[in-house]
Amino acid sequence: MEYDKIEDCAKNLEDLDQEFKQLDELHKEYVTKLEAVGELQEKCVKQLNHHRYRLGIISKSLKKIRKKNEPNEVNKLFSEISKRKRQLGDIEQVLPKPNGLYLKIILGRLNVSILNKSDRFRYKDEYEKFKLVLSVIGFVLAVINLFTNVRVLEIILLFLLVWYYCTLTIRESILKVNGSRIKGWWRFHHFMSTVISGVLLIWPNTAPWYLFRQQFMYFNVFISIIQYLQFVYQQGVLYRLKALGERHNMDITIEGFHSWMWRGLSFLLPFLYAGYAFQFYNAYSLYKLSYHPEATWQVPVLAVLFFVLFLGNTITTSMVIPQKLQERMCNNKDDQRKKASDSDSKED
Repeated sequence: MEYDKIEDCAKNLEDLDQEFKQLDELHKEYVTKLEAVGELQEKCVKQLNHHRYRLGIISKSLKKIRKKNEPNEVNKLFSEISKRKRQLGDIEQVLPKPNGLYLKIILGRLNVSILNKSDRFRYKDEYEKFKLVLSVIGFVLAVINLFTNVRVLEIILLFLLVWYYCTLTIRESILKVNGSRIKGWWRFHHFMSTVISGVLLIWPNTAPWYLFRQQFMYFNVFISIIQYLQFVYQQGVLYRLKALGERHNMDITIEGFHSWMWRGLSFLLPFLYAGYAFQFYNAYSLYKLSYHPEATWQVPVLAVLFFVLFLGNTITTSMVIPQKLQERMCNNKDDQRKKASDSDSKED
């Protein structure tokens, strides 16, 4: 709405001055409360660290005197300590946490803790969508490179992979600060993928590259398909975790298993292992190419890196599955006991 007379403009500006005074008072109240929240956060963090320090001392003392006392009494105290540690973990969820070394190097002292649960879930959701969008772009570029032989398109794909994996390492470090239980290998996997992409980017345009090029493009197409399947699976996991009010809704793919997740995971696992086998095939092909007369240092280095990826992914996934199966069996037993106790109470 516009005004035709200067008097109307002056009157509305005067009215706006009154509204600004209210805004200014509200802002002062906001700043005061914000400072108070900061002070409370510092006090809570100090007390939490002190509490954990004392629990550590008590735990060490109990281990030393375990043989001199009744095992039942000691186990009871250990159970109390475990319960208290879980309570401290719940408290820590809404307190700012210090950055890890990697984030300190990149971001300095900028705090990346997300204290609101809905904002954490939104960030995790954006992380998964970011992976999906980049996977689709990578899929399209890889398919185009399969049917064309334009060096510029190759460079664009390889540069995209370097940027993508670099970004993932930063985003996953932020997820780690905010409570994600992502295993160290999966983070290291993306650091290695960044290095592999970088080495591929500087690989000279020689005969060994052209012998490996087609296979690498097929590999990217297959990995993009797997990442899409992971996205579909993980979205279902995330929304179920949120609906059930689970604590660990910041976990990424392969983490955060529950009994009801295995139906989708049993479909995903064969694709994951096929991807690992493809990594081994890449390592084997590069190893053979390392004996080519025009092979440069990039070829044997890539062979070793792809083999390490294959080995690490296969071992880690294979170790996680029986662990989660055992947890599932324990959860089923607990559910059966609970149902049995409920039926007994109803009969009484």
